[in-house]
Amino acid sequence: MTTTSPASRTNGAVTRAIRGRILHFLRDPQFHDDAYQYWEDGLLIVTAGRVAAVGSYDSLAGEIPAGADVIDHRGKLIVPGFIDTHIHYPQTDIIASPSPGLLHWLDTYTFPEERRFSDAAYARGVADFFTDELLRNGTTTAMVWSTVHAASADGLFAASQARNMRMITGKVLMDRNCPDFLRDTAESGARESADLISKWHGKDRLAYAITPRFAPTSTEAQLAACGELARAHDDVFIQTHVAENRDEVKWVAELFPDARSYLDVYDRYSLLRPGAFYGHAIYLDPEDRRRLADSGAAVAHCPTSNLFLGSGFYDFHQSDANRLNVTLATDVGGGTSFSMFRTMNAAHKVARMGGYHLTALRMFYLATRAAAEALGWQDRIGSFEPGCEADFLVLDPEATPLIARRSHRSESLEAQLFAFAMLGDDRVIDSVYIMGEQATAGAPVAA
Repeated sequence: MTTTSPASRTNGAVTRAIRGRILHFLRDPQFHDDAYQYWEDGLLIVTAGRVAAVGSYDSLAGEIPAGADVIDHRGKLIVPGFIDTHIHYPQTDIIASPSPGLLHWLDTYTFPEERRFSDAAYARGVADFFTDELLRNGTTTAMVWSTVHAASADGLFAASQARNMRMITGKVLMDRNCPDFLRDTAESGARESADLISKWHGKDRLAYAITPRFAPTSTEAQLAACGELARAHDDVFIQTHVAENRDEVKWVAELFPDARSYLDVYDRYSLLRPGAFYGHAIYLDPEDRRRLADSGAAVAHCPTSNLFLGSGFYDFHQSDANRLNVTLATDVGGGTSFSMFRTMNAAHKVARMGGYHLTALRMFYLATRAAAEALGWQDRIGSFEPGCEADFLVLDPEATPLIARRSHRSESLEAQLFAFAMLGDDRVIDSVYIMGEQATAGAPVAA
């Protein structure tokens, strides 16, 4: 997909008025009664790619300027674009590969596939498919993993830029406990990361993430270099993995005997801060959760991956007790779907296994506003507050015969959202808009 709108490219600040059922979130519905705004017959006014106004159709219809492009989506639900906070684009072609567990899966499938991303043309080809697949599933922003090769990050940045997507990635850093063909050094990894930051961070809608794969594949020298990079570039993001499965936790304890915990390894190198995202975070102790909460860092909860690899169940009770910044993530290719609906489905079931009821309202919040807040981008994406970039989705409550039948019996917003989450997939996505322009499948992509 790419975004196309000839009028917007020739006539300057085009205004579009989009009518339909409109929902967005202002805060966490788990803790606030006034967490969201919903209009059964709503209007979203977008000017020059940004939200100008949102509200009921009756209250805003008189504000539609003459000559505006009026788009009628009545009967459908308009929500902000989904934000995926942990996904590996080089693993696109190994999704659904059979394996008994995480470490076997890395050695057997992941590392051999990632080797191919030293080829810039190969990386760009996968990046084009990957970004199209995100858009097809309604994900308009993602925090993405590349490989150790700078060319892999270049490929994803270029593909995202061609589609005008707000995207984050970074080259992976590994200087031990990995194949020689994927190994960098503390010095080369830091140097290449700094070069990529200079080249891409803050360009158009792109941002960089310092990306140590996980503690076992980085020496203390490399983790220290990551900390130095983070201090030198305080507006870049950080992404890594923590406490995904028990074997991994034991391995970290052996490699870092002086650290209090797995999370403490990162804390020692100044890698806990706002804008840092920690994938999985299943096996944390009370001190870890307190430290994570105090730091402002976020958890990327990856339920389909945790189930597929048998890693474990995220503890929502303890997460809430510590008010952790939790977000939803697909974790493709350990995760088994690009769809945020299927991710919500798995998240709900994981929560139920722990005796926790995860509502549909909260799942939609986690996939939109919560992620935007964790990124520090709540003034840019994740809601329809005036001034935000107009990345949004149109969801079809009649996308399949079963969803249509269930939707007709839904007597509340919660029931309708829950039907989407339990029964939905990419077929629910009627339309995707990027900066107010509809993304169109099959359109040519700039090289």
